[in-house]
Amino acid sequence: MGAAVVVAEIRIELKPGVADPEGQNTKKALELLGFKDIKAVRTIKVFEIELDASPEVARRECEEMCRKLLANPVIQKFKVTVK
Repeated sequence: MGAAVVVAEIRIELKPGVADPEGQNTKKALELLGFKDIKAVRTIKVFEIELDASPEVARRECEEMCRKLLANPVIQKFKVTVK
């Protein structure tokens, strides 16, 4: 019998201190629309990946996916959550 299907959520965001021009532009646009109480806007990318693997293997594979393709380790950090 094969492994159960698990869902992994990968959250990728910029490391502290890295400029986020998309977040800054979104904040400005929201302020122009009248939303004045916004302190900051940060962009975050989320991937949801289904894998036919054990939770441990799924986590390992997703971390490898991040290192090889999904995240830029110089400016981004990632977090993998297996559900």
